[in-house]
Amino acid sequence: MLKIGDFSKLSRISIRMLRHYDEIGLLIPKSTDEFTGYRYYSEDQLLVAGRITALKDMGFGLAAITEIFENYDNPQALAKFLSVKRAEVQSQADETAHRLLLLETAVKRLRKDGTAMNYNVTLKTLPERYVASVRQIIPNYDQEGILWQLMMKEIAHLNIQDGTPCYTLAIFHDKEYKEDDVDVEVQKSVKGSYPDTEHVVFKTEPPVQIASATYKGGYDQIDKVNEAVANWVRDNGYEFYGAMFNIYHVSPHETQNPKEWVTEVCYPVKKNNI
Repeated sequence: MLKIGDFSKLSRISIRMLRHYDEIGLLIPKSTDEFTGYRYYSEDQLLVAGRITALKDMGFGLAAITEIFENYDNPQALAKFLSVKRAEVQSQADETAHRLLLLETAVKRLRKDGTAMNYNVTLKTLPERYVASVRQIIPNYDQEGILWQLMMKEIAHLNIQDGTPCYTLAIFHDKEYKEDDVDVEVQKSVKGSYPDTEHVVFKTEPPVQIASATYKGGYDQIDKVNEAVANWVRDNGYEFYGAMFNIYHVSPHETQNPKEWVTEVCYPVKKNNI
């Protein structure tokens, strides 16, 4: 028999933890002196202590280890526990690797351009949404307001309810920059069901994965934001996958002061498997 101090040294588990294991029924001493309260362990319990340590090193919590011990002699059940934990750890490892990549690319951009972090790019999914939409060829990008005015005029009598959240955005469908006759679609998230009008179409848009950067100020910053997003997409192993669009969180509709505008520049992307 081993005193708790000796068992602690041999098992490399602190006395405090051994007492805790005893309290939760994970590793109960072979005997306890009823007068002194001293705990005594048998040598074969070192094997159990080793299993506990090994499972903790794999990332299992004490509650899970207790459950594993109930099935330890069942290889199939044990393999299932290990497989689930392996998948969990792999997911965490992938997430950590992604964060490291983001940090590395951010550091590289800062070394090249001290203002690179002015536009922080994030990867996210814009959820499915029901929208009112107007799509037309307009003279140039600066005249996007034509589409918004058309939409507001035609849906004014429908008592439209704004979506939650209410996204107002413009999608630029041309595959290249054009000086004139540009293909633009404006959308507004709505709740409910409404009939199409002459120019407004109501439809459900699917979720889309995007790389986006949000900034405050006038639209003259768009080129720099586009560059930040393009660098992020390249550096993080993604590729463009659809028409870019802007989400107008604060637009000229809310304020005429360009310094107060808040715009999110969004590019649909997918992982580059090459």
